[in-house]
Amino acid sequence: MNPPPSDSAEASQEMGWTPIAEEAVRAASVLHPKEGVLPRPDRRRVLTVANQKGGVGKTTSTVNLAAALAVHGLKTLVIDLDPQGNASTALDIDHRSGTPSIYEVLIGEVSIAEAAAQSEQSPNLYCVPATIDLAGAEIELVSMANRETRLKEALSSGALDEIGVDYVFIDCPPSLGLLTVNAMVAAQEVLIPIQCEYYALEGLGQLLSNIELVQQHLNRELSVSTILLTMYDGRTKLADQVTNEVRNHFGDTVLKTVIPRSVKVSEAPGYGQTVLSYDPGSRGAMSYLDAAKEIAERGVNERSSTT
Repeated sequence: MNPPPSDSAEASQEMGWTPIAEEAVRAASVLHPKEGVLPRPDRRRVLTVANQKGGVGKTTSTVNLAAALAVHGLKTLVIDLDPQGNASTALDIDHRSGTPSIYEVLIGEVSIAEAAAQSEQSPNLYCVPATIDLAGAEIELVSMANRETRLKEALSSGALDEIGVDYVFIDCPPSLGLLTVNAMVAAQEVLIPIQCEYYALEGLGQLLSNIELVQQHLNRELSVSTILLTMYDGRTKLADQVTNEVRNHFGDTVLKTVIPRSVKVSEAPGYGQTVLSYDPGSRGAMSYLDAAKEIAERGVNERSSTT
């Protein structure tokens, strides 16, 4: 015979744990963090999220890291530099043709502040969307003056001060063309997502060579500050092998936090949401939150070690 509801509730409280209760607690900790805001950087941090290999979690990582920082009180701007506009979709930002977008910013028609739209998911989260017009931008940029520095000029300190952001994340297309070069010239840091799968390091040498060329000729401040392991599946030996290989090769540049392969993370963009909004108690949401904390705290630690 089943116990009455009151007895059942008391038993659950005495046990102190149920899967649903645990997820509810996790969701509350994500949406209403008790620890307060993460440390604000002394100077604005601009990170380019790049990997010319498709399907490694560039856009997913961009929007979820930005959302995690925003939840913790840091004003964050996502620049969607991919003509597919997936970052704009995930943040539920209008990116129909004719909407003020990064394309108009690059050709000098509007400012970053005019093109930036606030996401409904957080008052601290902004996005400059990408429209289909961006698809032909690389061809147009070839004939323009200062073609490699168009985005850097648009992201001047004065322009970003109008929005007042602490972090800028630039989501690059899966290529090493002029749009990605513009992103690297405009940033101080490169964040490289690497999936924990076969061929994870394929093509990475070419990306690092391009970063080195940009460092030498266009942006001496640029550095690969962060590598994020994504799509980790703990059930496979391959995931551990790739993780160990990446850590052995890149050392402390690799975040301790690893992003698991997650259905919730994959589903969220279909609802115009980040995983932190779609399912804040999920493993994917908690992992991106931990990764964002690492990025914020590393910035403070690196700053302290240089003073």
